[in-house]
Amino acid sequence: MPKNALYAQSGGVTAVINASAWGVIEAVRAHPAHFGTCFAARDGILGVLHEEIIDLDQEDPFTLAALRHTPGGAFGSCRFDLGDAHRDRRQYERLVEVFQAHDIGTFFYNGGGGSMDTALKIARIGDLMGYPITAVGVPKTIDNDLDCTDTSPGFGSAAKFIATVVREASLDVESMHTSSTKVFILEVMGRHAGWLAAAAALAQEYDGQPPMLILFAEVPFDEADFLTNLQRTIERHGYCVVVVSEGLKKKDGSLYAVAQTHDVYAYTQLGGAVPRLAEMIKKETGHKLHWSVVDYIQRAARHLASKVDVEQAYAVGKAAVEGVVAGHHSFMPVIRRESSVPYRWVIDRVPLERVANVERGMPLEFISNDGYGITQACRDYLRPLIEGEDYPPFLHGLPCYPRIRGVLRPKRCREFRVNDA
Repeated sequence: MPKNALYAQSGGVTAVINASAWGVIEAVRAHPAHFGTCFAARDGILGVLHEEIIDLDQEDPFTLAALRHTPGGAFGSCRFDLGDAHRDRRQYERLVEVFQAHDIGTFFYNGGGGSMDTALKIARIGDLMGYPITAVGVPKTIDNDLDCTDTSPGFGSAAKFIATVVREASLDVESMHTSSTKVFILEVMGRHAGWLAAAAALAQEYDGQPPMLILFAEVPFDEADFLTNLQRTIERHGYCVVVVSEGLKKKDGSLYAVAQTHDVYAYTQLGGAVPRLAEMIKKETGHKLHWSVVDYIQRAARHLASKVDVEQAYAVGKAAVEGVVAGHHSFMPVIRRESSVPYRWVIDRVPLERVANVERGMPLEFISNDGYGITQACRDYLRPLIEGEDYPPFLHGLPCYPRIRGVLRPKRCREFRVNDA
């Protein structure tokens, strides 16, 4: 009798993570000889530890299929890292307890580099605890910082959204710059990588339009040099759009701004670079300005998703399952670019050890010599990732995003509190 499969989502969600979920669910159901039932954990690995297992057979089939065009994390996500297997052994004993209770033989974890580390730790449970479990990572992150893959599912849609809103907002600023706003500043996500900030440059229809300065997470921020370039741009064009990575660093390597820290999960929430930057610009130049932080909107905007991104998100979910059926384990599906024009890609796989807790920043050759723009090589890399539209269905003028019922399986294990592990 084949064992069951368990799928879970982790970290910040994307506009297309649920497409990966549907890729996994549909593929598991297509291989009844290899898998039993496909379940989903509520709120990521925390749902496994708390034994909150969603019975997908209780869901409407049309709702599950609609995951392909639904944003957010349909099953709930979390920011929680498993501890060391020897120091925090109770966590692993609990995982085995839950896996055994629900006859789980395969675990699919959909997330970024930290989530791949969690998947890797679970993959090693067989050696540590004597319970054989196949664990596979399914890639996802709008930051585009996963290693060994051409792009991370979720990035293309966020990049398309950012480039679009920058193009539209710049036209607003251009309309009013002679008598009003001279500077518009937009803060985008990007903890250690400036990929999303770079995507804003795709808004430029031709060189210099709209006039733009990009502050990358990879380039130490020089206040004096920035002000000089800002003033020069305004003198030449009359206005300037500034796009800032939330992970902007000072010359000493410290973060330019931090929203808050979370001691429990060792997670630093970034944000706040824009108001600080705006205050400095206003003080030093006197220019009227406006600023905005796209925050969750950039990763939730499914109505403007990249068709390429949707297809890749679904493909990596499906490939995760097919890789297990083919006998592979402890791996993450990756996207390999075969050509840029036309954009052709295939799915490959790499061991989880290669990607767990590894962050890929932008190559220096993708950043212009002055540090405030992108090169043609970067533009050629980015353009195919935002291609195509994949609109969700609309009703009464708004997109339709069905919600799952989330019926939990009856608990078979005793209560467990993570803080007691």
